[in-house]
Amino acid sequence: MVFSTMFSSTLNLAISSTTNSSRRRVSNTSSRRGVNSMRIRASSTEKGESKEKDQDDKSSFNPFGFVTDNPSSRSAIQLPETPADDGNVGQMIDRIQDKGKEYGSYVKSGKLRWFVRETGSAKSRRGTIVFLHGAPTQSFSYRVVMSQLSDLGFHCYAPDWIGFGFSDKPQPGYGFDYTEKEFHDALDKLLEVLGVESPFFLVVQGFLVGSYGLTWALKNSSKISKLAILNTPLTSSSPLPGLFQQLKIPLFGEFQCQNAIIAERFIEAGSPYVLKNEKADVYRLPYLASSGPGFAILAAARKANFKGTFNEIAEGFATNRWDKPILLAWGLSDKYLPQSVAEEFQNGNPQNIKLKLIEGAGHMPQEDWPEKVIDAFRVFF
Repeated sequence: MVFSTMFSSTLNLAISSTTNSSRRRVSNTSSRRGVNSMRIRASSTEKGESKEKDQDDKSSFNPFGFVTDNPSSRSAIQLPETPADDGNVGQMIDRIQDKGKEYGSYVKSGKLRWFVRETGSAKSRRGTIVFLHGAPTQSFSYRVVMSQLSDLGFHCYAPDWIGFGFSDKPQPGYGFDYTEKEFHDALDKLLEVLGVESPFFLVVQGFLVGSYGLTWALKNSSKISKLAILNTPLTSSSPLPGLFQQLKIPLFGEFQCQNAIIAERFIEAGSPYVLKNEKADVYRLPYLASSGPGFAILAAARKANFKGTFNEIAEGFATNRWDKPILLAWGLSDKYLPQSVAEEFQNGNPQNIKLKLIEGAGHMPQEDWPEKVIDAFRVFF
């Protein structure tokens, strides 16, 4: 009953078989269409199907709905007519494992190994920018922005948080518990290893670890000269996406966190656009390669006090509490966080917060419209 309330049925399965000798067509008495290939194909419900069919779909539980209701992942699960020709998961990982590591290298900090993207040099004349991503994504989203900003004279770092992307993903309870304090402490040590000199520019976006980037800033304001915020929950009125609510549900959270397309699905649900397959591959890879990222986000979500953190951010950046310049670059087509969240946050400190609305961009403006983000950052920084 719990599962049926969580997933809407969006999938039809057509299963057909072919005999080796007669290639006989097998028809289903409930369907007029016959098929004669050895294929199990998942496809989304078409708009043109009958209302009666839609009602049948809604009333029945479809265990594959969570896999196939986002466009970019459908092609990834199509099986060929000859299944033996299809690659297994290991072969799929091998095909995409070298994707998405532009400008990146591994950096050891204590017992943890971070994956950090870097563009520009320490001698860059315009200063250093540190980019922090949100959950359940990775620093890959900043690749275009940081590349072009380095051409303008900035030195850029964009790490994958521990538990995300290509960084280490310790088992919860064995060296890392995925609490806010541990994320803060780990970031402090990484910045020290990287030799990032204060004050520097900070860019933050997204939920959960994105919010922790902002609470870190509140505790380390002397290290920051200017702060840029892309779509991030900033007030107590900020809605919490269903993903994070589901992760907190016992048993169901364990099931949901092992969804290999959790990141790409989250990105597409918050944006007016569909990811291209080559981009979706990168966001999918960590979750496809091991169970580690899933259990990491599960642990982090269950230890998070979302509403408490939202309140802390709203109060901490208010007038008389924060005096550094803030650029709030906001994607207007964000399906998670409405424009009213940005406006409410700005009203809390209008002298220091400048709101820049980015038309056409969704929850991740750096992925949807990096050119507009770069223009805004160039003027601000």
